Amino acid sequence: MNVSYAWLKTFVDFDLEPRALRDLLTQRVVTVDELVPLRTDLAPIVIGRVVECEQMEGSDHLSVTKVDAGTGELIDVVCGAPNVRAGKSYPFAPVGTVMPNGMKIERRKIRGAVSAGMLCSARELGLGDDHQGIMELDVDAPPGTAFVEAVPVGDMRLVLDVNPNRP
Repeated sequence: MNVSYAWLKTFVDFDLEPRALRDLLTQRVVTVDELVPLRTDLAPIVIGRVVECEQMEGSDHLSVTKVDAGTGELIDVVCGAPNVRAGKSYPFAPVGTVMPNGMKIERRKIRGAVSAGMLCSARELGLGDDHQGIMELDVDAPPGTAFVEAVPVGDMRLVLDVNPNRP
């Protein structure tokens, strides 16, 4: 039987991490065969803080930004979202990331400016249909923090081995 960790927390107030819960359930109630992380496709996405944001010359909708992704260097990113602003945090996909829709993020030139990553919308992350702008985050996490750790989207599935004599 499959059970969601987040779903269990809505019914029972507990402070255990998924692995500790697995161990406790296995010791006292039912064997937990497996602990499966969900949304592993979002693992390469990190929290990126836009440090600088300027309108691209000759464009009415593109911005050239410098993003702090926790690497120690600012990353140049061209962004077409209307809501990008300096000082805000957004989900950031660095070069080499394969997005949930299968698109691979590559370093490329856009109208003469180099873009080495992508600031992401909810639709690009597979978290909704909103594509009006990038997903602004209101989290207290430093740049470079894994997105699934800072935002509660990475649930865990507990695979329980329910014996035939237990309803």
